[in-house]
Amino acid sequence: MRSIVVILAVVMGAMLSVAACAQTRSVAESPAAVEVGAADTAAYMPLLRGRRVAVLANHTAMFSEQEHLVDMLCRCGTAPVGIFSPEHGFRGKAEAGAAVGNSVDERTGVPILSLYDGRTQRPSDDAMRSFDVLVVDMQDVGLRFYTYYISMIRMMDACAEFGHEVIVLDRPNPNGHYVDGPVLDMRFKSGVGWLPIPVVHGMTMGELARMAVGEGWCKHVDLRVVGCRNYDHRTHYVLPVAPSPNLPTQHSIYLYPSMCLFEGTVVSLGRGTDFPFEVYGHPDMKGRGFSFTPRPNAGSATPPLSGRVCHGVDLRELPDEQIWREGLTLRYVIDAYRDLDIGERFFTPMFEKLIGVDWVRRMIVDGAETEEIEARWRGDVERFREQRRAYLLYEE
Repeated sequence: MRSIVVILAVVMGAMLSVAACAQTRSVAESPAAVEVGAADTAAYMPLLRGRRVAVLANHTAMFSEQEHLVDMLCRCGTAPVGIFSPEHGFRGKAEAGAAVGNSVDERTGVPILSLYDGRTQRPSDDAMRSFDVLVVDMQDVGLRFYTYYISMIRMMDACAEFGHEVIVLDRPNPNGHYVDGPVLDMRFKSGVGWLPIPVVHGMTMGELARMAVGEGWCKHVDLRVVGCRNYDHRTHYVLPVAPSPNLPTQHSIYLYPSMCLFEGTVVSLGRGTDFPFEVYGHPDMKGRGFSFTPRPNAGSATPPLSGRVCHGVDLRELPDEQIWREGLTLRYVIDAYRDLDIGERFFTPMFEKLIGVDWVRRMIVDGAETEEIEARWRGDVERFREQRRAYLLYEE
C-alpha cells in the first residue's frame, strides 16, 4: 500500500511539474504588457527629490489606470510648483485650437500655466525661474500637425536658456510603425508644423526630443528620456485614454494622418458628430449613400458646415489592417476634390501647413493620381528614416 502511495505521489508530482512547465511556457510566450516611462519611478523619482519640479502634461499623463502623474507626485511628497498645459488644456477638454487660460488644478491646488492661450510663446522669466527641472509626460499620436510635441520643443528651448534639466517620460506612438508623407518645407512652419519631419514621423516624444537636440532643431538642453518597457515600433499600442476630444477612438487615431488634411479644405471630416476623423462629406457631394449633419458638441463648439446635411463617405468599417498597410493616403482628399469640381476653391491656406509643401496641391489640381503624388515623397521618407536612426530608443 505504501509503495502505491509513493508511486501515486511521484506520478502526481510529475503531472504537477508538467503543468507548471506548461503554465510557465504559456506566460513566457504571452507578450508582456507595455509599461510607459511614468511607471519606471526608480529612473526618475530620485532625480526630483529636493528640487523644484514643474510638469508639462495633460490628461493623458496617467501614472496608473486610477492615478494621474501629478497626483502621484503630490502623494509622494514631490508636489510640482507648477503645471504647463498644451493644446486642449491640462484636463484635455478644450476643443482644437481654442485658447486656454491659466488656472489652478482643483484636485491638487497646483497652479496651471497655459501654453495655448493665444499669446504665450514661452513662460515668463519669473515662471521659468520658479523651477529647476521640467518633467514632460503627454500621449502623442505621431503626426507633425499634432501640437503636443511643439509645446515640448518650445519648453525645451526655454529650459535651455535657464539651465534647467528636461526629463521626458516616454509613451508609445500608436502610429509608430511607419513613416510617411513629405518633409515640412520650413516656409510653411506654423503652429501645426514645427520641425522638418514627415507628416507621419514614426517616433515617440522621447525620440523626437532627442532628435531635436541632436539635429540642432532646438537649443541644447540637458535632456533625459525615461523609456517605455516591452515596446518597439512594431507594437500596435492601444491608447488607454483618448488623447484629445476629437480623437475618441483608436480607429480615428489610425485614420487621422489622412483625414486631418480635410482641415485645409471646404469638406467636413466629422467635427460636430460622434465620429470625427472617421467620415468626410459636403452638402454638394453627389451620388453618396451616407450623410451626416455636424452640430455643436463638447469637442467642437462651431464645427465646419454646422447644421448642414453633408453627403459623403463613412470609413468606420474600414479595417485597421488596411489603414496600416496603406499608411498616409491622399485618395480621400482627391475623391472629394473631384466630386465637388470647384477647382482651387476646394482648398484653404491651411492645406499647405498640414501637408507641408506646395507641390501636392498643384499636382491634385493638375489631375495627378494618388500613387503618382505619393511616390514623389518616398525619397523624403527614406532620407528621414536614415536621419532619425541615431535617435531611436526602440527597435524598428
